[in-house]
Amino acid sequence: MSEKIQKILAHAGLASRRQIELWIRDGRIVINGQVAKLGDRITPDVNIAIDGRVVKLFKSIQQKTRVILYHKPEGEICSRKDPEERPTIFDHLPQLRHGRWISIGRLDFNTSGVLLLTNDGELAHRLMHPSREIEREYAVRILGKVLPNMIKKLKTGIILDDKKAYFDDITDAGGEGTNHWYHVIVKEGRNRMVRRLWESQGLTVSRLIRIRYGMITLPRFLRRGKWQELDQDTVTELLKSI
Repeated sequence: MSEKIQKILAHAGLASRRQIELWIRDGRIVINGQVAKLGDRITPDVNIAIDGRVVKLFKSIQQKTRVILYHKPEGEICSRKDPEERPTIFDHLPQLRHGRWISIGRLDFNTSGVLLLTNDGELAHRLMHPSREIEREYAVRILGKVLPNMIKKLKTGIILDDKKAYFDDITDAGGEGTNHWYHVIVKEGRNRMVRRLWESQGLTVSRLIRIRYGMITLPRFLRRGKWQELDQDTVTELLKSI
């Protein structure tokens, strides 16, 4: 049975569905000698080349779905290459025989915590899609006095980039002075959304840690810069959740 090219290539772990769509628009994918177009449908037995390199789809598609949890430290980017040659998360991940690790969302340079990666681009696509409304929970250290009316505004909504943004939940996690923490929950992955919401109230985020993505929580024992692979039962539950 044929399926859209971006779905098959994403499932094979070549990239996220969104990235593959960009490759198609740029004319980088060739199917049986013809430049691919958006909307093309294929079966896994076709001949595919990306940037002139032949891709062995069968081996890639037959590999099991894997997911790893990486405890991203501050000071790393989530891109594979950086013009400034800053460290990337991919410097510390295990090698794959087929496909590549695809980041499920991103964390900015100064944010640490839970970052999930998978070899299945279709899974990554679904876990990132706004329609899934998957919870992301962050621990935030705030500089400045947080007043009740600020909390109300942050839960009701602030306009960012002509679109309302808000915290689904805010919990006071304790601390005093410059070491006061809050836990917040959002259901979308807009760029720097957590920081920008707090900053809209004249407050400063001095530390930001993602402690949960959906059902996956940051283990206490997993040190920054280290990863662990999710067991198959957990991966199965993750697949069921979407």
